[in-house]
Amino acid sequence: MLPFKLSRFWRRLLLVVGVAHLFGLVSSLDAMMSSRTSQGAVAWIVSLNTLPYVAVPAYWVFGRTKFQGYVSARRDENSVLGQALAEKLAELRAHGVPAAHADKHLVGVEQLAKLPFLGGNRVELLIDGEQTFESLFAGIDAAERYLLVQFYIVRADEVGLALQARLIEKAREGVQVFFLYDEIGSYALPNSYLQTLEEAGVRVHRFHSTRGAGNRFQLNFRNHRKIVVADGERAWVGGLNVGDEYLKGHPRIGPWRDTHLMIEGPAALALQLVFLEDWHWATEEIPELPWSPLIPSGHGTPVLILPSGPADRFETASLMIQQAIHAAHERIWISSPYFVPDEGVLAMLKLASLSGIEVKILIPERPDNLLTYFAAYAFLDSLLEAGVEVYRYEGGFLHGKAFLVDEIGAAVGTVNLDNRSFRLNFEVTAMVMDADFAAEIDAMFKADFARARQMQPEEINEKPLWHRVAARTAYLFAPVL
Repeated sequence: MLPFKLSRFWRRLLLVVGVAHLFGLVSSLDAMMSSRTSQGAVAWIVSLNTLPYVAVPAYWVFGRTKFQGYVSARRDENSVLGQALAEKLAELRAHGVPAAHADKHLVGVEQLAKLPFLGGNRVELLIDGEQTFESLFAGIDAAERYLLVQFYIVRADEVGLALQARLIEKAREGVQVFFLYDEIGSYALPNSYLQTLEEAGVRVHRFHSTRGAGNRFQLNFRNHRKIVVADGERAWVGGLNVGDEYLKGHPRIGPWRDTHLMIEGPAALALQLVFLEDWHWATEEIPELPWSPLIPSGHGTPVLILPSGPADRFETASLMIQQAIHAAHERIWISSPYFVPDEGVLAMLKLASLSGIEVKILIPERPDNLLTYFAAYAFLDSLLEAGVEVYRYEGGFLHGKAFLVDEIGAAVGTVNLDNRSFRLNFEVTAMVMDADFAAEIDAMFKADFARARQMQPEEINEKPLWHRVAARTAYLFAPVL
């Protein structure tokens, strides 16, 4: 009897192995056709065919690079969303400013945004949680018609409850309140928090990263945007989510250093348009909202709202950063909490520095993510050799996402310098072409550099072997970081 049992066991084992490798082959064909980088395609193909038992589930959870369903809904000009977008885009283009076309570097980003720079705006730089939540809560309290609220992370802590109370109060006053949160980023948000909002009349929905037949098992496509729009007149965008750490700091990594932006004027409606796209994906509805902008008197700041994500035809966020670097004549300063750039951005940073442009990168000293912390060391040595100045912020945890180009342009948004922000997350950036605003960003960077240490090439070379191995190992995960 023993030989017969062994024989049946082996037949079953061979069947399981065969099926696993068949799934690996099919998945590798999908990876070959859909991966946006050759390195990512090769990595997936090799792993899917050599270790399909582990790689196949991982691929269908983390390996997808296109958000099926959202792609077709956004690109189909004859769809309900496509027609609505066309109408709103036409209305917004009337507020475009021709000055941007004088610089050929800006034409490319306008094409990516499908919008021109919009004039007639007032902008206010908000540094850290106190300034941001004071401005944001005052804007919510002043809303008279509607509020659009969207965050990646919402916590039911002191700050989260303060937001909840304000939204409930406005809903009871008759203000339309739309609340959208990412189901992965806000996985810990209790149902009671959401139910309380709904009972008060707030329209609550999660952004379905897993909605659609082709997205059922994946966790990649996170909506990392943070947008609030009040009455279509004022809007807030930037790096802060809703949680106590953004105001009070984190017990392990210290004070939270972040950057946000308030926009008053036509560009607020561009952020409203971004929200409308995401709300449509979550609900299949398009809210009827006013589209007549507030034009602040005495202000004419040009602002471009650039949404990016896995539904784009191009790698919008990466191309935006590359264009910003290419546009610099004297300097490009960039801050990012996570630094795992793709080959295009890495090459542009090196070339800019070798060409005599001042390139400064500001990243945290204390990480909240060990994988991205170690992976950065795989890139830093070559950047330092090319003359790029890398600063490690020591005043707490740096979470702000901003860049400064020369004396004329700057940006604040949600994009990190990593593959996840470049290709997998839904993000948004506000680009501002204004010398006064650039001067404010300049002062912000200088204050941050004063609380940072500049890295030297030898400190990477002197790292122990285990650290170098950890860096190269983490680097292998760069496509999903």
